[in-house]
Parts: sequence; structure tokens; C-alpha cells
Amino acid sequence: MSAEDLENYETDMELALYREYRDVVGLFSYVVETERRFYLANQVDLQVRSAAGEVYFELSLADAWVWDVYRSARFVKSVRVVTFKDVNVEELAKAELDLGGSAGFGR
Repeated sequence: MSAEDLENYETDMELALYREYRDVVGLFSYVVETERRFYLANQVDLQVRSAAGEVYFELSLADAWVWDVYRSARFVKSVRVVTFKDVNVEELAKAELDLGGSAGFGR
């Protein structure tokens, strides 16, 4: 396999992942970003913890979808993340979920 073949394969996988995201985003209520992953979820619990003077975040997600091109199964029942890095949680307004023609993205 040449470097060009590998690059084309990765590009195709990323495009397929974006299309899957576009198809499933309307099923979820929250977007969650960590330093390692991007999630869609319907339930989010974020707890700020501290131990030995260090602050960290414990994140529990239920009914989630994981943005990861290398996972064969992106839908997961539950996810637990513990991190010292920033966590961003946004609740999606249903009007924001229209990724069709009105947002400038055609299918």
C-alpha cells in the first residue's frame, strides 16, 4: 500500500465518520469535548473532584456516540472519563441540529 493509498483511505474514513455524525446528531442532546475525544450524549454528569491538591474532572455519559474513526462501534451505553484537562459540555438546541440546506451544508 502506497502512502497515497493510505492517505486516500484515511480521507475516506474521515468523510464517512462526518456523514455518520451528520446522520446521528439529531438523536442527542449534548456535545461533549475532552482533550482526547468528542462525544454526543443524551445524559451528562460532570463532577469536579480534588485529591492531594489537584483538581480533576469526572465525566459520566449515558447513551453516547463517540467521534473516533478507528472504532467499529461508535454507539456506547455509558462512558466514564477522568481528566485533568478542560471539558466542554454544550446542550444542543434542536434548531441548531438542522445540518441540511438552511445551514449551508447540502447532503
